[in-house]
Amino acid sequence: MKLNERSVAHYATCDSPADHTGFLRKRVERHHHHGTSYQRRWFILKGNLLFYFEERESREPMGLVVLEGCTVELCEAAEEFAFAIRFDDAGARAYVLVADGQAAMEAWVKALSRASFDYMRLVVRELEKQLEEACKSLAACRKSPRRSSSSGRKRHLSNPALQPLQEKPTTLENGYSTWSSGGCVAGGATCPDHDGGQTKPPPLPPRRRSATSSATGSPAPGLSPAMLESPVPPETICFSKLHNWYGQEIAVLRREWQERQKRGHP
Repeated sequence: MKLNERSVAHYATCDSPADHTGFLRKRVERHHHHGTSYQRRWFILKGNLLFYFEERESREPMGLVVLEGCTVELCEAAEEFAFAIRFDDAGARAYVLVADGQAAMEAWVKALSRASFDYMRLVVRELEKQLEEACKSLAACRKSPRRSSSSGRKRHLSNPALQPLQEKPTTLENGYSTWSSGGCVAGGATCPDHDGGQTKPPPLPPRRRSATSSATGSPAPGLSPAMLESPVPPETICFSKLHNWYGQEIAVLRREWQERQKRGHP
């Protein structure tokens, strides 16, 4: 195979991306005669072409290895991290390369093994096979009879998890519905709208008159004015707060009764 030296040299040093680069020590074997020494060279792999240069900054490649009809394998050598590129022809030369470490050697062997067109041809065949199987599977799915929509609706209605959620009944507290964004009161009636579309809560229950209050309406002893003021604002209804508020008055009456019992008064 003849190559145009000028075109090859331009391709080796142009801005096209390289598949792998790095320093390797190189030794050439011919007819099973081992070379005497290794030369450290800068290698650039582009496609199935392996270029090597004298230095990293060199603009002209010293040689080229076409990675077709060859195998990349680990080899036994005095140097550690050595591998070889061997060709199928009996009289062809073999390239023994030595990397700087285990990781570099594995990366080079992997890249060189996948560089040939033979490897790419196997990959393309495998992808074509997978594509053919996927097309057959898709055609079989399209030919299968579709299920009727009525049966699908029946399954949908029979599945409790897929049925629409029903509105929860109104929860009552102390005779009144709990106030929420729904704006409903007991019995399901909607609260009237009197303020520009804003629904108002139902009224609070009337306050009980204290049994110990005087005729003039003064608070009973033991009850502070803060206790007589409801802690619940009129915009909300909370049974627990109302319960605690009315319970304060009962607790005061109970303590007064216990004190009278201790003093011997009925």
